[in-house]
Amino acid sequence: MSVYFITGIDTDIGKTYATGLAARFFRQRGASVITQKITQTGTAGAIADDILLHRRLMGIEPLPEDLDGTTCPYLFRFPASPHLSSELENAQIDPKYITDCTARLLEKFDIVLLEGAGGINVPICRDYLISDYVQEHRYPTIVATSGRLGSINHTLLTLEAAASRNIPVVGLVFNHYPLPDPVIRDDTLGIFRHKIAGALVEMPEIDLGSIPNIDFTPIFGA
Repeated sequence: MSVYFITGIDTDIGKTYATGLAARFFRQRGASVITQKITQTGTAGAIADDILLHRRLMGIEPLPEDLDGTTCPYLFRFPASPHLSSELENAQIDPKYITDCTARLLEKFDIVLLEGAGGINVPICRDYLISDYVQEHRYPTIVATSGRLGSINHTLLTLEAAASRNIPVVGLVFNHYPLPDPVIRDDTLGIFRHKIAGALVEMPEIDLGSIPNIDFTPIFGA
């Protein structure tokens, strides 16, 4: 049984697409897999928007675990860092409850792909970061990044932050959307391939009307 954590170098960097497409990859190999979201802000529905996108990318309907909140135990309306969004609703995020939800999912599924919120040092609570949570659980981590200007700095800082906490980064997902300058893109890809020793998957712009099958074996193995 395995849990993989998916983070990013920023918000809106492609974590949700990377998570859903990785789950699609596992499903096509016959693996028992589900996705989970640590918390979602900026949503008003009964099911987290990102979870719904995961299911669409996986090619399945929402699951009972989505309907009962197990796959995203904390939903908040205000689009901000989880610590602030929860405070505005007079709520408190309990990291242990997130872990309990993951444990319940592992009773039924062999693989849980756990998507974070924003970057790795986003606060879950005032004095507790996502990196604190991932460090405690030693989850192997995948970082979503891109070729846009600034991504080299943000990516290397994320890798450095993970290394300082002994968080194992097992690969990068390089998001090609929006299309970056090709000169910057190619140079950035070269730097990332060197830093991550080849464990890199490229993710093209995704058309939800024709979802591609992306090979994640550079990260997860054959």
